[in-house]
Amino acid sequence: MTAHSIKAAFYTGEKSFRVEEITAAVPGAGEVQIDVAFCGVCGTDMHVFHGDMDARVTTHRVIGHEMSGTISALGEGASGFAVGQRVVVRPLAHCGACPACEAGHSHICHNLKFLGLDTNGAFQEKWSVPAYTVHALPEGIDLKLAALIEPLAVACHDVRRARLVSGETALVIGGGPIGMLIAMVAKHVGAEVAVAEINENRLSIAKKLGLGALNPKDGPVEVAIKTQTRGKGADVVFEVSGSQAGVETMTAAAATRGRIVMVAINNKKPPVDLFQFFWRELEMLGARVYEPEDYEQAIGLLARGAIDVGALITDIRALDDIEQAFAGLHGNSIAMKTLIRVGANL
Repeated sequence: MTAHSIKAAFYTGEKSFRVEEITAAVPGAGEVQIDVAFCGVCGTDMHVFHGDMDARVTTHRVIGHEMSGTISALGEGASGFAVGQRVVVRPLAHCGACPACEAGHSHICHNLKFLGLDTNGAFQEKWSVPAYTVHALPEGIDLKLAALIEPLAVACHDVRRARLVSGETALVIGGGPIGMLIAMVAKHVGAEVAVAEINENRLSIAKKLGLGALNPKDGPVEVAIKTQTRGKGADVVFEVSGSQAGVETMTAAAATRGRIVMVAINNKKPPVDLFQFFWRELEMLGARVYEPEDYEQAIGLLARGAIDVGALITDIRALDDIEQAFAGLHGNSIAMKTLIRVGANL
């Protein structure tokens, strides 16, 4: 199999990237090589950029995992795919032997490796990954939009964990890309959805998407939700903000026997009002990443045009501009989702 010279953007520490010419890894047994088209910048990538994860990712790592692309080569034994096929990657490598894997929960494997953090990722022109992580796309799908399938799959998993059904009320605390995608999936399910967010630009996007929009600066969110629901509260609350205010709101806004889905990653252990779990028989549900069925649901929603992920794309930058793209996202109150155009001929 022919080796190719490609461009790859390496995170090198101290808020910096270096684009290098390297030889693309030839796909090994059971692997698929992909010509990467687009790769989105996610919140975790920003943590890497700011140096918060150097101990894990090192300071010479190709990151990136919210991607789309086209198969360019197949390793030995990688069946079920064809060169030229459009695909996305579910970037999780599990051990297959721990209690979680044995119980069928490989997405939360005790020894989980995240492709693009624990291994080199998709900010390179050719990326070789295990075939079991690859999902085929329908013909004609826009690869720019397909780069959002990974975060959309997160939203699908969160809503599935919530057991949300049509006619229920859902409150999403935090209107960043993941929060907005959760809100859109919840609306598609048939729920009445409100997004709580202090960023006026994000609230404007929520309104354009037909979602309720609540700014905590205008008054307590729990009061607004209870007013809208005649005192009941939200059947499901998604905490996506990672803030103490969000944690306080989630218990205050939940209905009796409401379900709270913890989506955000909290850097510190937040105080939680456990009395409300006793008093109103609340449920707390953790939701981490996704399972294969969440990816398939996300692909189906995108293929049918049921979710307007394009509304979240605010910028597309070239791979050579990756450092400037990351730097421009710091403190940016307008940006939602920046894509890096990895493929040179797109």
